[in-house]
Amino acid sequence: MGPDHDVVVVGGGPSGAACAYWLAEAGHDVLLLEKKRYPREKTCGDGLTPRSVKQLHDLGLEEDLAGHHRFSGLRSIAFGRTLELEWPSHPDYPRFGYVVTRKDLDHLVAQRAVKAGATLWEESEATAPVSRDGALSGVMVKRKAGPASAPPAVEEVSARYVVVADGANSRFGRAMGTSRDKAYPMGMAIRGYYESPRHDEPWIESHLDIRDRRGNVLPGYGWIFPVGDGRVNVGVGLLSTFNQWKDVNTSHLMDAFAEHAPASWEIRPQTSCGPPTGGRLPMAFSVGPRVGPNHVVIGDAGAGINPFNGEGIAYAYETGRMAAEAVGNALAGGGGAALAGYERRLQDEYGLYYRVARAFVHIIGRPQLMRALVSTGMRSRSLMEWMLRIMANLLRPDELGPAEAAYKAVAAMARLAPAR
Repeated sequence: MGPDHDVVVVGGGPSGAACAYWLAEAGHDVLLLEKKRYPREKTCGDGLTPRSVKQLHDLGLEEDLAGHHRFSGLRSIAFGRTLELEWPSHPDYPRFGYVVTRKDLDHLVAQRAVKAGATLWEESEATAPVSRDGALSGVMVKRKAGPASAPPAVEEVSARYVVVADGANSRFGRAMGTSRDKAYPMGMAIRGYYESPRHDEPWIESHLDIRDRRGNVLPGYGWIFPVGDGRVNVGVGLLSTFNQWKDVNTSHLMDAFAEHAPASWEIRPQTSCGPPTGGRLPMAFSVGPRVGPNHVVIGDAGAGINPFNGEGIAYAYETGRMAAEAVGNALAGGGGAALAGYERRLQDEYGLYYRVARAFVHIIGRPQLMRALVSTGMRSRSLMEWMLRIMANLLRPDELGPAEAAYKAVAAMARLAPAR
C-alpha cells in the first residue's frame, strides 16, 4: 500500500494553513494537523501589512478581510514627536493593511485550505517523525477524535513529504534536527488586549522610545494596534542584541508602557481584557536546516521573522507558498532536488535583506545609538518614509528612489561583511 497522503503539514498557523491551501489547490492529497481547535488564541500583534494582505487576497480571502479593521499606515511616536506615515506605493502590494486577531485569521485560512480540498485534523498533535529504512515516512499523531472524556488516540500517518510548520518553538522541527544559531538575533514580545474608545483609528501606532521603570530608553518598540471591535492590541518588543535583554522582565516593561501610553487610549488595568501573553521569536532564518530529503521547514519554525520590524505573518504566508511549490515539484518527479530549490528561493528572496537587517539590529542594540538614530529620524518625514519602505520590505523593483538607493548602498557593504 502507498502512503496515506501526499503531504502532511504539521501546524495550522499562517505558514502551515497557507501551504496546505496551495498544495490542495494544485490537486495534491494533503493533511493539515492543528494541535488545538479553531478558533484559538495566538500571541501576536495582529497587524497585517501590505505584504500579508497581498498573500491573503491571493488565497481568495479579499471579501472576508473587508469585514475587519482596515488602516492606512503607521503613526510613529518618539521623544515628543509624532509622524503619520502612509504605506508607500508599490506595484505589487496594496497601500493598506488590516488588523485581524489570529483567533479569526488562522481559522479563515484553515477553512480556505479545506475548501480547496485539504483534510484538516483539529486537536491533533504530531508528536514524532516516523522513519522507514533511514528515511522519513510519516508522523505519529496524538489525536483527540472521540468523546471529550476519552484519552487521545495515537496513530501513525504516512506521507511522501512532510512540511514542518509548528511555530517558533517547533518541537517537531527539533525532533527533525533543527537548531537555532545563537549568534543571530532573537526577539522577545508580549501583548494584551484593552477596551478603548480609539479602537477604530485609521493608523497602527508604534512608540520608538519605550522605557523601563527607571526611564531608560531600550532598543525595541511598543505598539497600539486598533482592532476595530472595541479593543486595541497593546504590546512591546525587545531585541536580544541589547546586552542586558535577559535581565528585562517583559511583564514589567509592558506595565511601564501601558502606564505611559497616551491617556486618550484609556489603557489601564480597568480596561484590560485579560493578562498579557508573550514569547521569544527567532529571526532571520536563524533556525535550520530547513530542507531534508523529504521535508521542509517553513514560517516561524524556520525563523522567517523579519528582524527590521518583527513581522512574521507575511513571511509565513510567503514561505508556505514557496514550500508548496517546491513540494509540488517534488511530487511531480523532481524529488529531493526540487526541495533544495526551496532553500535557494529563500536565499534569493530574503538572504541579503535579512543580512542587512541583522546588521541593523546589532547597531540599535546599543541604547545610545538607538536613541540618536530615532531622534534624528523623527525630525525628518522623508527619512522616516524611507525607513518605513525599507523596514516593511516594500522596496520598489521598478525604480530607484531615495529609499532604494540608501538600501542598495547599505546592501553593498553588507555583502562585504561577515555573514553574521
